[in-house]
Amino acid sequence: MDDLNRLTIAAARDGLRDKSFTSAELTEACLGAIDGADALRAFVHKTPEIARAQAAQADAQIAQGAAADLCGVPIGIKDLFCTEGVASQAASRILDGFVPQYESSVTAQLRGQGAVMLGKLNMDEFAMGSSNETSVYGAAVNPWRRAGSDTPLTPGGSSGGSAAAVAADLCLAATGTDTGGSIRQPAAFTGITGLKPTYGRCSRWGIIAFASSLDQAGPMTRDVRDAAIMLGAMAGHDPRDSTSVDIPVPDFEAALTGDVRGKRIGIPNEYRIEGMPDEIAKLWEEGTSMLREAGAEIVEISLPHTKYALPAYYVIAPAEASSNLARYDGVRFGHRAALDAGDGITEMYEKTRAEGFGAEVQRRVMVGTYVLSAGFYDAYYNRARKVRALIKKDFDDVFAAGVDAILTPATPSAAFGLGEMSDADPVRMYLNDVFTVTVNLAGLPAISVPAGRDAEGLPLGLQLIGRPFEEGPLLNAAYSLERSAGFVAKPSKWW
Repeated sequence: MDDLNRLTIAAARDGLRDKSFTSAELTEACLGAIDGADALRAFVHKTPEIARAQAAQADAQIAQGAAADLCGVPIGIKDLFCTEGVASQAASRILDGFVPQYESSVTAQLRGQGAVMLGKLNMDEFAMGSSNETSVYGAAVNPWRRAGSDTPLTPGGSSGGSAAAVAADLCLAATGTDTGGSIRQPAAFTGITGLKPTYGRCSRWGIIAFASSLDQAGPMTRDVRDAAIMLGAMAGHDPRDSTSVDIPVPDFEAALTGDVRGKRIGIPNEYRIEGMPDEIAKLWEEGTSMLREAGAEIVEISLPHTKYALPAYYVIAPAEASSNLARYDGVRFGHRAALDAGDGITEMYEKTRAEGFGAEVQRRVMVGTYVLSAGFYDAYYNRARKVRALIKKDFDDVFAAGVDAILTPATPSAAFGLGEMSDADPVRMYLNDVFTVTVNLAGLPAISVPAGRDAEGLPLGLQLIGRPFEEGPLLNAAYSLERSAGFVAKPSKWW
């Protein structure tokens, strides 16, 4: 069979089970695609030997007739996940040479299900960024191009390498992490599906931390069904993670009926931001019509504290980052700066962190240290925490009033060109998260689904936000939207 690397997880699972092809053949198709796509800079640590060995094990397991859904399916792993014996660098120079001797809980679960790891994927440094341009490996490149243009575009961030790899058919799916939209925004920019689960649904153990109260792992896939399958493999309680919630993991794929009759879909007034491009507003209206025609009830809702979400997020996230990144000091692992005669431990800390951290990470660490300092803790950090509680209450009130899911745009624009934001005020880049950060502050599940294209042929996504720990109904609503939108476009291969 040709183009095995273009299969969905569901199609690959079925083909593997009925012996249409082997995991070894499927894996070789992906490895060949990866080797021909270096221009995308999606895979930064290739692991072909590991992939072939795992594919052989998967084929043996499938032959015995007791294989899990992901058994034999080749996937990519974001560089933020620690993988035993494989470089796990968080796209930062300060972790150069770090090879963990342990496996993150999520990747251990995927490996236990028989998934095949093709390698590690590019990302923004320590997941701080919206364009994958802060990576020590260099920016990942979106496989999509504007019509009639050769301008390289961002695949979004921070999970830009994951998004580019799935969109370019280098792997069947990939792991991502979402702190303020880092799964959903790149998914929208590359025409794939990205799911951010409820905070606590997937273990954070072994994932290099950015902001501990916001980070959450999730799947990046070709479609909603694949997201449901992969979430089932990634989710579950982990006693090593104190924020992991001990509740059953349902069969998310079984929830995909596409029937949303009688479901109440909220349209938040506050997301109609000033300056929203007409194409985004039109897509939102079309998505609303699709769900209405599928039988859902559309209701106008208010989330009054939305306007404070970005400022609150960019206080809380840097504060937690400054605390989490304090451990990178050149003493125990990773990069250590060369010292001059007479330098002491303070100079070692200063030089190591100055050399090891990129400009965006340094900016956020400095902001975080500032808002946590004695003179400003109450003025900034404590106030942001109170705003966060109000944002969560807005969602709680809406769901308590009977709303089942909320429909919004995923991003304020289509993918922009690499370098186009380099001279802009950093706040302009932060505005890419305007529709997504509220979800992380409230700990809710949300999914981005490709639903259309702009005038230049680039993909655009819509976001559905669900009730906490109700990913099944959320995925079903997304499945209905996906079927109505009928998005099947793929980027033309130029790499």
